[in-house]
Amino acid sequence: MSRIHHVNVTRLVGFCADGYKRALVYEYLPNESLEKFIFAAKGENHVLGWNKLQDIALGIAKGVEYLHQGCEQRILHFDIKPHNILLDQNFNPKISDFGLAKLCSKDQSSVSMTAARGTMGYIAPEVLSRNFGNVSYKSDVYSFGMLLLEMVGVRKNINVTVENTSQVYFPEWAYNHLDNGEETGIRIENESHSEIARKLTIVGLWCIQWYPIDRPSMKVVIQMLEGEADSLTKPPNPFASADHMKMSAFKYKKPVNIELAVIAE
Repeated sequence: MSRIHHVNVTRLVGFCADGYKRALVYEYLPNESLEKFIFAAKGENHVLGWNKLQDIALGIAKGVEYLHQGCEQRILHFDIKPHNILLDQNFNPKISDFGLAKLCSKDQSSVSMTAARGTMGYIAPEVLSRNFGNVSYKSDVYSFGMLLLEMVGVRKNINVTVENTSQVYFPEWAYNHLDNGEETGIRIENESHSEIARKLTIVGLWCIQWYPIDRPSMKVVIQMLEGEADSLTKPPNPFASADHMKMSAFKYKKPVNIELAVIAE
């Protein structure tokens, strides 16, 4: 971590050790985590504009791409989620919390794991079942896509408190609205905001395709985020396969934010 230097990754400034008490010291980021702004309780004034949300999404993508391609060894984070995206005084995003990260060489197409790692709701299907493919850097792409869709919906992707049951799982609701040419975001005030919401939704849906081979790399994700929404191809429906239907029970019965117990490898 001390050799990692990127504007969108938290900077390690030191450590301390006193017997069994040990700590890593990171730079101070005054605006805390992205979670505070997209999961704000009703009445709290933690609202980010669409242009800032787009900047934050692009910054996170650049940080993940750096971990995958810019370091001497590829770093797979395995826990990309709003809680682990910290914001500096200018709301620039920085990826934090590398407790579940794994190193691998850049020419390694997959990594071995003895146990699933990550947070429910953001874990890629292949991490839970190899029937979907091998675990690789594409697993971080999936997590980023789920985060992106939560930024669009300004809510957790699974919300059982909504009145309309079709809105319980936001990614599926967003795809259906995109397919019907309807708005996918909330607080849309003008056409430019609508285009940003549409672009973030399209990119997010590409990232959460069930099979890793169907997901873009983070380099392509950055290109998509820097381009115009009209230039993006609508993604395939990630919820249409029989495999998705088989996992629906798992999806709805498991709380989205329960941390999985991970055995250190």
